[in-house]
Amino acid sequence: MALIIPLLFIAVIGFAAVKRVNVYGGFTRGAESALKFTLNLLPCLAAVFMMCELFEVSGLSAFVIKWLSPAFNFFGIPEGLTKLILIKPLSGSGSLAYLTEIMETYGADSYIARCACVCYGSSETVFYVSAVYFVGVRAKGLFRPIAISLLAAFAATALACLLCRVM
Repeated sequence: MALIIPLLFIAVIGFAAVKRVNVYGGFTRGAESALKFTLNLLPCLAAVFMMCELFEVSGLSAFVIKWLSPAFNFFGIPEGLTKLILIKPLSGSGSLAYLTEIMETYGADSYIARCACVCYGSSETVFYVSAVYFVGVRAKGLFRPIAISLLAAFAATALACLLCRVM
């Protein structure tokens, strides 16, 4: 297994040599375009990270959690998952910390912990991925794809909680 990566590099370089491809030139052009992409991405990522922090520090997250818990409960989502559902589209590490907290509080085999694990694993950090994708393609009109992604994540969460209750 330790030889797979070196053998892969040797195979790629050997194939490029047979095809007479300038490997170094291709690498430097790719690195240059990656650097430009990263510089374009930084302001978007800074905005997403700042929004995450402001959402938590301002107390808005606590207000939204309190307001949405009854609605989520109507769809069969336990009240303890509300914060995880709200944090996951914003921050992967923040939602992982809250997932750990849920498992420590309720136990790893509890219904809410199983729901939390399935929800964590079946959803994405929508705003981070959107920032990376839309900067790369320079697309406009972000509302519709982000709204669809958030709605799909919510539907997956409700279905996950239903399946965890049944199984």
